Amino acid sequence: MKKIFVIVAIGLLASCGSSKKVAKTTPKQNIPADTEVKVTPTRETVKEVKKVIKDTQKNTKSYLSQKTLDYIEEFAPLAMEEMQTYKIPASITLAQGILESGSGTSTLASKSNNHFGIKCHRGWTGKRVYHDDDQKGECFRKYEYAATSYRDHSTFLVTRSRYLSLFRLREDDYKGWAKGLKKAGYATDPKYPQKLVTYIEKYNLDAYDAIVLKGKVKTVAVVEETSQPTKVVTTNTTKVNKAVLPINGMHIVGKDDTLYSISRTYGVSIDELKKWNDLDDNIIHKNQVLKLRKKRNQNQVYIVKKKDTLYSIAKKFGLTVLELKQINDLQNNDLSIGQELRIN
Repeated sequence: MKKIFVIVAIGLLASCGSSKKVAKTTPKQNIPADTEVKVTPTRETVKEVKKVIKDTQKNTKSYLSQKTLDYIEEFAPLAMEEMQTYKIPASITLAQGILESGSGTSTLASKSNNHFGIKCHRGWTGKRVYHDDDQKGECFRKYEYAATSYRDHSTFLVTRSRYLSLFRLREDDYKGWAKGLKKAGYATDPKYPQKLVTYIEKYNLDAYDAIVLKGKVKTVAVVEETSQPTKVVTTNTTKVNKAVLPINGMHIVGKDDTLYSISRTYGVSIDELKKWNDLDDNIIHKNQVLKLRKKRNQNQVYIVKKKDTLYSIAKKFGLTVLELKQINDLQNNDLSIGQELRIN
């Protein structure tokens, strides 16, 4: 089976007037669920992270763990990249990583690159490792790269309806996110929200949220590992002309959003947005949740044809591979001609 590696380098916003051309863009949300992901931060990003850490050390009288500071320096760029793509506060992702992995020193993190304690769950087709947790010998996901763990954490949250209310919060509302995660059942520890908030405020993790909200430049390289010579396609851009449709098919209306700006962002028409959201006029409100795709028929079924793949079918219907596999209780990526797949 072909294995795809996605390498993402992130940096600070350059001139908005750049005229660099896009060679090719790859929607990260459409990457198959078991794809390994590598993220390489630019020197500007590394410099910015180190500056925040230095300022934190300078302006606090509290004891700061060097182990935790080292973890932040290494993984803040990953959390920032995930925030930019999935709208999950970098501060929350970092705090969860610190807490769940013991700042990267837990057995799961050090041997399996699993920084969030995500278990195998039904439908997981990737590598796995067994570890004693709530029960003896439980199955946990194993990753080749830590960045894949961060990406899996993001997709875990955005593909489960119980966390949808969190995406109605401001992107820098880390306290709301901390409380919301506990309320949605992410953790059973009653002190979980306060533990996250303590890490965020002690280590100034919300500073990374602020950096993301300023905007960034991305350089993306897609490397396909096949029997043929490796092909590399790079993308350099300071402005994304068309945003990738979010995995949950929803958009949380921002302060300055209009139907026109949203339609331009996602490449849909204003009339479609109004129809899908039962709008009689063009008035929308901050934090309103808008559907970005047509509601599917209740019992829509797709018949697999020759050359179809889970990826091509998922893309056709505005789904992710993970969603399609979960809907149909698929344990792997194998399909057969004539097979019926439920689309909703």
